[in-house]
Amino acid sequence: MIEFIQPCDFSESQRLFHGRGHAYPELSHVNIDWFEPVILISLYQEVEPNWLAEQVAQLKTLTDKCQSIQVQYRCRKFAPCELLWGQEITNLTAKEHGLKYHISLGKAQNSGLFLDMRNGREWVKNCSENKRVLNLFSYTCAFSVAALAGNASKVVNIDMSKSSLTKGRENHRLNQQDLSKVIFEGVDIFKSYGRLKKHGPYQLLVSDPPSFQKGSVDIERDYKKIIRRLPDLMSDNGDVLLCLNSPDLNIEFLLAEVARECPDCVFQYQLNAPEVFKEAHDGKGLKCLYFIYKPRV
Repeated sequence: MIEFIQPCDFSESQRLFHGRGHAYPELSHVNIDWFEPVILISLYQEVEPNWLAEQVAQLKTLTDKCQSIQVQYRCRKFAPCELLWGQEITNLTAKEHGLKYHISLGKAQNSGLFLDMRNGREWVKNCSENKRVLNLFSYTCAFSVAALAGNASKVVNIDMSKSSLTKGRENHRLNQQDLSKVIFEGVDIFKSYGRLKKHGPYQLLVSDPPSFQKGSVDIERDYKKIIRRLPDLMSDNGDVLLCLNSPDLNIEFLLAEVARECPDCVFQYQLNAPEVFKEAHDGKGLKCLYFIYKPRV
């Protein structure tokens, strides 16, 4: 497996190996991430202990910054973590594009930062100056941190999980950002458009929804509900970044939803994921599409 890991700069958090894209068929059950000083192996099916030990022996030679190698069994109930080598480290700080994010290992399925959205956060940082930003499905508010780093005038974070928003507030504090410019709304997006609208209109909107959450989100069914509300939320010529991480839905699905529900949103281009996120089949990985809202007179 190590032969697929390219030399890289270990000063920033990143994915080291992406097997889930099925570009390496025999390793489609493996991802490897770097959150200094931890290398985290994620497994989506069980492996032999000897195979895992071989990977650890090679991985710990990648950088002298590594102090811990852990495995997360995404194939097991509650996705438990296990220490394979080095120190027991559960809380650390991820670094990316000069910004910092709290990371928790072993406490939840997701660590607190989605590495495939690295380029999206950089884009938001570069496009936020003096803009009022709406961050839908904000999770731990990484887009919000990036927006404020890009001198956004205000960011509104929306997520049903109040605990995620609390972590988002901590991420802003970690970067010594002005919390008076940030609003946290722990509400159901689909039932709270009035709350969203009162903070607008917005010059930039980011929507990065989960594909499916039982009882709350089925994005194939629900994305259109967000898209049709864009005229109520956006300023003229506002930027709209719509993301889609379902392997079962392609770019054409999202383009068709926008064309039907909000034809005044004009497609501009697609943001690519970092190069390491190789996909065997086009359209299976993360999709980030940039539109401009241009209402016709």
